[in-house]
Amino acid sequence: MSVSIIFSKLFETFGINCTIFFVTLLFALPLGLIISFGSMSKIKWLQKIVRVFVWIIRGTPLMLQIIVIFYGPGLIWGGNAMPRLSAAIVAFIINYACYFSEIYRGGIQSIPKGQQEAGQVLGMTKAQIFFRVTLLQVIKRIVPPMGNEFMTLIKDTALANVIANKEIIMMSKEFATKGLIWPLFSTALFFLIFCGILSILFRYLEKKLDYFR
Repeated sequence: MSVSIIFSKLFETFGINCTIFFVTLLFALPLGLIISFGSMSKIKWLQKIVRVFVWIIRGTPLMLQIIVIFYGPGLIWGGNAMPRLSAAIVAFIINYACYFSEIYRGGIQSIPKGQQEAGQVLGMTKAQIFFRVTLLQVIKRIVPPMGNEFMTLIKDTALANVIANKEIIMMSKEFATKGLIWPLFSTALFFLIFCGILSILFRYLEKKLDYFR
């Protein structure tokens, strides 16, 4: 098998990794913000439920969550299993939304309460204070941890192969069974390049937000 054919198959399967990455971010980023509001809620029962849920998701392996979401419907109530890729994406969204929620919560709670009180004195509503005073400062503070999570996410997408989603590492392992070991190691280049691009983007974003110092 020629090198060009092998790389074309690796590029094709890396598309699965990228799909999981971008769809996860699309839904997990806003969902994480909603979960963070629940964990900071003044309604005690809601706060406890949300925090226990976040604790369970963060305290169990993502691989296990993917397996449960894929096989769960059939094992629990005899329903049809979700499509493999959909099950992986749902698991990633729930998992990363919980991690993002803790980053959001830490960023929001790091803003001095005096700023909120000053906004109230000026007659601003809670929504205006959040979006005009708090949010931009929070974004500045959460950029570094978010960058780490983004890089972890693209690497974690390889876990989708636990339910037979043919992503890039699963494809390279197939080549390895045929005696071609180099495609397995060359997959590192795909992840390194992707993480390198993310690093450049986050450094640029940090520089753009330097005026919040």
